[in-house]
Amino acid sequence: MKAQLLQTYGDTPDFRLADTDIPAVKPGHVLVRVAATSVNPIDIKIRKMKPAFAPALPAILGMDVAGTVEAVGEGVSGLKPGDEVFGCAGGLADMPGALAEYMLADARLLALKPANLTMAQAAALPLVTITAWDALFDRARIKAGQFVLIHAGTGGVGHVAVQLAKSCGARVATTVSSTDKAELARSLGADEIINYREEKPEEYVARLTGGRGFDVVFDTVGGANLDASFLAAGAGGVVVSTNTRSTHDLSLLHAKALTLSVVFMLLPLVTGQGRERHGEIIAQAAALAQGGKLRPHLGEVFPLEDIAKAHDFLDSGRAVGKVVIQVA
Repeated sequence: MKAQLLQTYGDTPDFRLADTDIPAVKPGHVLVRVAATSVNPIDIKIRKMKPAFAPALPAILGMDVAGTVEAVGEGVSGLKPGDEVFGCAGGLADMPGALAEYMLADARLLALKPANLTMAQAAALPLVTITAWDALFDRARIKAGQFVLIHAGTGGVGHVAVQLAKSCGARVATTVSSTDKAELARSLGADEIINYREEKPEEYVARLTGGRGFDVVFDTVGGANLDASFLAAGAGGVVVSTNTRSTHDLSLLHAKALTLSVVFMLLPLVTGQGRERHGEIIAQAAALAQGGKLRPHLGEVFPLEDIAKAHDFLDSGRAVGKVVIQVA
C-alpha cells in the first residue's frame, strides 16, 4: 500500500510517500480501507516535539480516519466488511495512523459513519468531537438553560463544541478574532459573539452576564486565556481546559469555588484503557450528525501527496475549522 512515512522529528514536515506492507488483521481489530483523515494540532506537536507516545520512525501519522471495513479480526462484533466507519484510532505509540491506503484499527474506537456525511466530513470529526464531548458532557455536565462560554469557537474543537452545547439546549457565547469568524460562529448556533481583540474579559462578562459570570467555560487556548477563563466563570462554575501545561495563580478558583477539569483525550489511546467510551461518543455524535445537529466545517482539503503542505497550513494558524486529507 501507499503511505506517507515521517522520516524525522522536527520543525520541518519530513514525509516520504512510499510502498509499505498492508497491516495483518489481528483479534479485536478491523482493517480499514482509508478514504480520508485529518490533521490536528496534536499531529503537529508529535511531529515537532516527539513526546513519549510518539511512534517509532519511520512513522505513519494521522489519528482520525474515515473509510470502509475491508476485513474483521477475531472477536469483533457489530462491524463487517463493507461497513463505512469513522473514528480516532491511531497515529501514535504502536498504532500506525491513517496517512495510508489501509489502517489497522481497534474496533472499540470506531462507529458507523453517518450516511449524510461524506468521508472527508466524517474524517474531520472524531478527535475534536471526542475532546469537546468529554469537556462539555462528561466533565462539565452541561444542561439546558446554562450559559456556556466556548473559546475559539471556529477552531477545530471549538466549532464542534458550539454545536454540541446547542444540541442540549445551552445558551452559547464564543470568542472569535474577526468578522468572518463571527459569521461562521453564528451559523454554527452561537448566541453571543465576543471579539477578543476588541473586548476584555471583564467587559464581556459585564455585557453578557451582568457581571455574574458564565456557568461553564471551555478553554482550548491555554496560557493567559486560562486565567481569563477563571475570571469569566461565575461563582460555583466549571472551567474545562485542554491546555494546562503552564503555571497559574489559582486564587480565583478558591474565591469563586470553581471546578477546574482537564481533558487529555489521547489517554485511552496511549494506555489502552477506556477505549470503549471513545467508540460510544463517536456513535452518539454520528446520531447527532444524522439528525442535522452536528456538521464539521472543512477549512481546506489536501491530497495524500501534499501532507507536508497540510501540516504547514495548519501550523500557520490560517486554518478555520478542520484540515482534511483525501486519501482515496
